[in-house]
Amino acid sequence: MADTQVLESPSTSDTDTGPELFHYVRKNKIAESAVTGTFVEALCGEIFPVTKAPKPGSPVCPVCKEIYESLRE
Repeated sequence: MADTQVLESPSTSDTDTGPELFHYVRKNKIAESAVTGTFVEALCGEIFPVTKAPKPGSPVCPVCKEIYESLRE
């Protein structure tokens, strides 16, 4: 199983009023995206460039969390 880490997905909607969600992303793609601006794909399928690292207690995408937990079983 590949390592994953939680990252924030930037909002792409002007009407989004909810909290920023952080997504699980393959760990080996994080640094590359942060340096080059390439896009990463979260476990839930959302595609975005790495812009921030999560802080403890940040809200996590429920779909990513469910997929990640099913992979650990």
